[in-house]
Amino acid sequence: MNYLQAVQEITDVVPDFENEVKEIKIQNSYNIIRTFTGCIKNMIRQNDRNLLFKSLQKMDKIYTNGDVMLKNAIETTFIYSLDNCTAFCSEEYKKLIFSHISPTLQTTYSRQIYSHGI
Repeated sequence: MNYLQAVQEITDVVPDFENEVKEIKIQNSYNIIRTFTGCIKNMIRQNDRNLLFKSLQKMDKIYTNGDVMLKNAIETTFIYSLDNCTAFCSEEYKKLIFSHISPTLQTTYSRQIYSHGI
């Protein structure tokens, strides 16, 4: 899957995403994932759990089926921003969010967090 296919996948879950993509001047894997991460962050803030959990599943599908650029974009954008996205959540809500992130992405998150600064 390339970034154009990823846009279609995301739009299936978040119909407004297509409008947000039109605002992106340079469309590539990193900017698409950065925009989708921003949407997920808003879902967390607004406590839109149904859409949030579908979006987290979609992020995993993109990671699993995506090309190298999408995988790198997810690792360096989405995974890296998880702490920031959940910083003001209650501990229970944070655990709930992480329970909807695939084991593969959780492993990537742990590897990134625990290797940071070494």
